Amino acid sequence: MPRVASLSMSSVSQHFLPLTPLSRQLQSSSRTKTTFGLRVCPWISGAAIVAAEVLRESEFIALPDNLNRIGPSPYGLIGLMTKHLFLFVLLLVQTGESHELTIAGTRFLLDGKPFPYTGVSFFNAVYNPAFNKTSEDRVAWMRKFQRYGINVLRIWSQWDNKRGFVDSCAECSLYHQDGRLRNEHVGKLKAILTDADREGMVIELTLFSQESWHDGIKLAPDAAARGLTALTRELAAFRNVTFQVWNEFSELVPEHVKTIKSIDPKRLVSNSPGGGGAIIGEPAQQRVLDYLSPHTSRQGNGKTWLVAPTEIRYLVERYRKPVVDDEPARNGTSQFGGPKERTHPTDHILHIWEVWKAGGYTTYHHDMFQLGAGSPSVPPSGIPDPEFNPYHRTVFEFIAQRARYAPDHAR
Repeated sequence: MPRVASLSMSSVSQHFLPLTPLSRQLQSSSRTKTTFGLRVCPWISGAAIVAAEVLRESEFIALPDNLNRIGPSPYGLIGLMTKHLFLFVLLLVQTGESHELTIAGTRFLLDGKPFPYTGVSFFNAVYNPAFNKTSEDRVAWMRKFQRYGINVLRIWSQWDNKRGFVDSCAECSLYHQDGRLRNEHVGKLKAILTDADREGMVIELTLFSQESWHDGIKLAPDAAARGLTALTRELAAFRNVTFQVWNEFSELVPEHVKTIKSIDPKRLVSNSPGGGGAIIGEPAQQRVLDYLSPHTSRQGNGKTWLVAPTEIRYLVERYRKPVVDDEPARNGTSQFGGPKERTHPTDHILHIWEVWKAGGYTTYHHDMFQLGAGSPSVPPSGIPDPEFNPYHRTVFEFIAQRARYAPDHAR
């Protein structure tokens, strides 16, 4: 049976009724579930929201901010009801395709079923023109990733560091310096989340990066809290996204988790506490995280396919939470934590296989963005294309055989 409509929830809310209470509440109510996985209340709660919105806009009820304005809107009640019911119906079309990531013990679940979390580093996704040209282009790339076994994209909110990474720029951040959100970028993120949801994919969103922090691009604590509060509210309707507080840093992690959970208690939150081999944050941090996403030891600490799985196994057994080998040793340039010696695709294949056996999940990290546009190691599109070169394709082809080689939890 063909999909009902190509109109997505984000496109409707952006183009028809952006940033109104109705669009936000409808997104939330349309994704409500019972403990049995059944959707409840969308029609009842939606009708109530529509009625309240019609009354609000028609101003038949007195609003606290303007008690004297009582009387019908020039649109007329029929026009208002038509507008809001139209939006409501369009949003409900999406409800059958909404997915929610949860956890049970050391395992990830998608809609209550085991989810073999398998990611790829795509830090620049929000800021990449080719990926965001159209929804059709984006979906084509997502389907290509899935053909190679990838069902999670690791995306960064801050891509404003000064290191020359592909697509980076001074304005490439979801936040202004005072914590206000950059609506254009948030809109692109929502479009990515919507398309990923339709395709059954998950996004791990890294909220803050140590690279920006060390380049002097720091949000003050109150600005960070302001931005995090606003972003958590904006993304509340999307249940296929997890939050990773920091990339390789640990400033105010328990406080940021508290902020997120006060708004969205069910949001899955993680953190990468430090660079390669710094797998454990302070105890207060470890306690409040829903899952762990360490950056395991790189080549300088030994054979990564032996060392990293040992680190993952230790974390799984000690904390009894899902553990993702979030940014493992990669190939390519020795800059930015890269290898000092030559690497081989088999290094990564053995590494991934051993992490699966250790009870963890994997993200494939690579060199397809570090040296900027025009570098031989960077695809012309700036997208981590599984077929860009034989090295990466060999690894991706192994990941695509996950069901053949992985233990049950990672299939």
